[in-house]
Amino acid sequence: MRKNIKLTAAAAAALALSLGLTACGTASDPAAKAESGAKADPNKALVVAASPTPHADILAYVKDNLAQKAGLKLEVREFTDYVLPNTATQQGQVDANFFQHKPYLDDFNKKNKTTIVPVVNVHLEPLGLYSKKAKALSDITSGQTVAVPNDTTNEGRALKLLADNGLITLKDGAGSGAKLSDIEDAKGLKFKEIEAATLPRALGDVDAAVINGNYAIEADLEPAKDSLALEKAEGNPYANFLAVKEGNEKDARVEKLAKLLNSPEVKKFIEDKYAGSIVPAFGPTAK
Repeated sequence: MRKNIKLTAAAAAALALSLGLTACGTASDPAAKAESGAKADPNKALVVAASPTPHADILAYVKDNLAQKAGLKLEVREFTDYVLPNTATQQGQVDANFFQHKPYLDDFNKKNKTTIVPVVNVHLEPLGLYSKKAKALSDITSGQTVAVPNDTTNEGRALKLLADNGLITLKDGAGSGAKLSDIEDAKGLKFKEIEAATLPRALGDVDAAVINGNYAIEADLEPAKDSLALEKAEGNPYANFLAVKEGNEKDARVEKLAKLLNSPEVKKFIEDKYAGSIVPAFGPTAK
């Protein structure tokens, strides 16, 4: 049985309060560095914050099948939002996190003055367009409403998916941070910005929605089968990775976990369990 710790809304709120009240060392604090990174106790459990699916599932596989042989004690704490895992990592409430891609982390660090850094890529969750009303892309027509994630990087990613499939036209130069204002031709479509985690529940209230792969799977959608359009894996910058607070990359426990997450066993687990809806994307992260 999995013994991961899942944060409910109340628990998450309590953690957020504790983070605000706890004085922790920063990246420039010598005392903080002395107790972390390469000098961290290798016998203590490595605590990793993760989204429930697929991140915590992959970590649970590592914990149950690979960690003990590698001499790694692993504890997984599940979070259901995209903010607290980074905040908890920055403040030392957890040792690492596994839930995000590079464009999101870059934007988060910039806005919050945090110093989280990627360690190793693990997998890609293709973003997909879903609908309970349309059976094909050609069914998405003028006057209909499409929901997109409301956070900066995932909204830009969603708009690119729509543009790549001919549903909208973006202005020249609109990149990964594209906003609704960057749509040059909406082709009669209307847009609704919704928090990424709640998009599956809103699917019945709109004509279509662009949903992150992990949230689609949690909602019993199969991206490879159920999506009207799906991101391509080749050359995709949105691989999800293990991340830590800067300075902790050489923690021996982190290095062990990084190696296990890029192992042949984990590759097979991802391919067998997710059948193309989530794909391995091993290797170094983009700088």
